[in-house]
Amino acid sequence: MQNFVQYAPTEVIFGKGTENETGAAVKKWGGSRVLLVYGGGSAVRSGLLGRVEESLKKEGIIWEEFGGVKPNPRLSFAEEGIRRAIAFGADFILAVGGGSAIDTAKGIAHGAANPGVKLWDIWTKKVPLTRSTPVGVVLTIAAAGSEMSDSAVLTNEEIGKKAGINTVFNRVKFAVMNPELTFTLPKYQLACGITDIMMHTMERYFIPGIKCQLTDEIAEGLLRTVVENGKIAMENQRDYDAMAEIMWCSSLSHNNLTEAGRGKDFSVHKFGHALSARYDVAHGASLAAVWGSWANYQYDAAPDRFARFARKVWGIREQEDLKAAREGIRAAVDYFRSIGMPVSLTELGIHPTEEELKALALDATMNDTVKLSRLKPLGAAEALEIYRMAC
Repeated sequence: MQNFVQYAPTEVIFGKGTENETGAAVKKWGGSRVLLVYGGGSAVRSGLLGRVEESLKKEGIIWEEFGGVKPNPRLSFAEEGIRRAIAFGADFILAVGGGSAIDTAKGIAHGAANPGVKLWDIWTKKVPLTRSTPVGVVLTIAAAGSEMSDSAVLTNEEIGKKAGINTVFNRVKFAVMNPELTFTLPKYQLACGITDIMMHTMERYFIPGIKCQLTDEIAEGLLRTVVENGKIAMENQRDYDAMAEIMWCSSLSHNNLTEAGRGKDFSVHKFGHALSARYDVAHGASLAAVWGSWANYQYDAAPDRFARFARKVWGIREQEDLKAAREGIRAAVDYFRSIGMPVSLTELGIHPTEEELKALALDATMNDTVKLSRLKPLGAAEALEIYRMAC
């Protein structure tokens, strides 16, 4: 087991009706003037935004709405939010929504605390981030895990790049998590969320040569829980217990618990980010479309690891590691397909030319300046081959 630091300070307020406790949580964490960040009209139509605002009013908290966050959240929108937050004098940023709203709120929080500094310079670490504005979350989508993670992702649409930043300042103060708020999600969003949760765990799992018994057991149990309850939820989205398990898995999959002592390898996310930035496809779907090709390209570098995944997560009984590894990969791909996820670029709805595939490979590897993966090093040439396989 490698050395590690586990730090997940977010207060979780979980269960039915907990959105009505939002105002009290904001007040507890020192907020008095809140910029309320959310996405489309569903939060308004469902009455959720009204309930949240009523809870703020009850605590004497002043707020200003800032709606319109889109999937694959845009840098320019976060920059507008920074201007709004500064003009309003916000001392707290509150996200109502899923990963896109939360990551936008984190970006606004960083920029508002550092007026005069370009957000992209913070995002790309040209300017060190030493302070931020507190953030709280009312979660409506179990997927990104941003409600408990130290990461956030924005797309710079001017240059067509999607990038993430990891920092302790991305840790939100509290997360209100009511599984009932996920009941009306479109099925495709639910499936994308299930996929993203699994990917966050698997991106930490396929790292060979390190013994981490408890961390492995937690990761494998989380994956089995998502698979089982994902099937139930796709059939009956109003099954509270299934949606509760998925929502809790979303948070635990990305708060670094499943990497303790092992670390992480987010190479599949790099492939997916390149696709999302260029084609504006759903994040979870972009991951499902390339994971099988990534795994088939790499599994022979750690057949015992992939074989364990096959046996512990999918119940594969094959004793020979290479065969078990291949069966486990097939089982995962079949599961993604069964919940309506694309498992190739064609199924994702894109048909890139060879030149476009080369551009994707360069995007994923930062113009071939970094090697992805802790299995086989993946430069632009290897990334190109995986993208070709994914076609």
